[in-house]
Amino acid sequence: MTTTFSPFPVREDPMTPPGVSPPPSSAGPEPTLRAEAVTLGYDGRTVVEELTVGLPPGRITVIVGANACGKSTLLRGMSRLLTPRGGAVLLDGTSIHRYPAKELARRVGLLPQSPVAPDAVTAVDLVTRGRYPHQGFFQQTTQQDRDAVAEAMVVTGTLDLAGRPVDELSGGQRQRVWIAMALAQQTDILLLDEPTTYLDIAHQIEVLDLITDLNRNRGTTIVLVLHDVNLASRYADHLIAMKDGAVVAEGAPDAILTAERVREVFGLEARVLTDPVSGTPMVVPVGRHHRPVSPIGETTDGTAPEQPVPPGGPDAAVPGVPWAMRRLGDDRLASTGTPTRTPTGSDAEPPTGAAPARSHEEARP
Repeated sequence: MTTTFSPFPVREDPMTPPGVSPPPSSAGPEPTLRAEAVTLGYDGRTVVEELTVGLPPGRITVIVGANACGKSTLLRGMSRLLTPRGGAVLLDGTSIHRYPAKELARRVGLLPQSPVAPDAVTAVDLVTRGRYPHQGFFQQTTQQDRDAVAEAMVVTGTLDLAGRPVDELSGGQRQRVWIAMALAQQTDILLLDEPTTYLDIAHQIEVLDLITDLNRNRGTTIVLVLHDVNLASRYADHLIAMKDGAVVAEGAPDAILTAERVREVFGLEARVLTDPVSGTPMVVPVGRHHRPVSPIGETTDGTAPEQPVPPGGPDAAVPGVPWAMRRLGDDRLASTGTPTRTPTGSDAEPPTGAAPARSHEEARP
């Protein structure tokens, strides 16, 4: 019999046999985080308007959607980094703005997109900052703090980087140190905005496996923003698809990820197959250059191949002239709509006032 190693201790439950992970509900009521009709934005610009969404407690939720659809804004609002203009974010039924800062930091952790470390701080110092919510008035580091920091750095593979300045690390190393800091915080709910940024595919899988261990063995509620839809499908218990600041659909990945939904959310033609490893939906993009085309110039599904649309829409095009040519700054082409090539042959007439054209022989010195 083989035993699967997990870096996180399994939560103890007297009704659960040794070495077996208890169900999330075994440790008592799970913390709940919910947005109720929240409106969020920046500098007078609204990004998310009257959005209501709940995070299943004790599960892994992944938010997907096109760039600038409001994914990161929602996470910032749910962590109190961004104050809603309307509505409320509720932690266990109470507005997060009513919690003292340290208490909220012990309950909800956030790893934002592209965090910035203080100058000259070492990796171990940065990870130790994750213990701040658990420290007393004099911020003395306890053995429990040191154990939490060491555990977080071991499981993220950053222990050998402990004494190195964070600003000297590679992008992937730096990202793993930030993840270690978030793990050292040991919160009930962990929000991670693009945690796989800068990581190669091996480290992406390693980090997502690590996050899954944290969820399965400690019951931590995890919320991720991911751009890779296939990784989102593999690791999510609950998937939220967003578009233009609104939730388009949410639920289990196999109920959410369809070709129609991918087209609606991302504007992308794709085939949705079954992942041969995980059995979850797998999105295979089509793209203009890989769409099968028949000899008569139509795609095999009966639609015409997509063509680029000029700035300003189709009405801005000059008949017979590619719009991209006009972007190169040829004023004569843009104003007349005629090719810039000089006519040749007996029918060609020189412009008014121009000297008569000479043959090649006459033009030689």
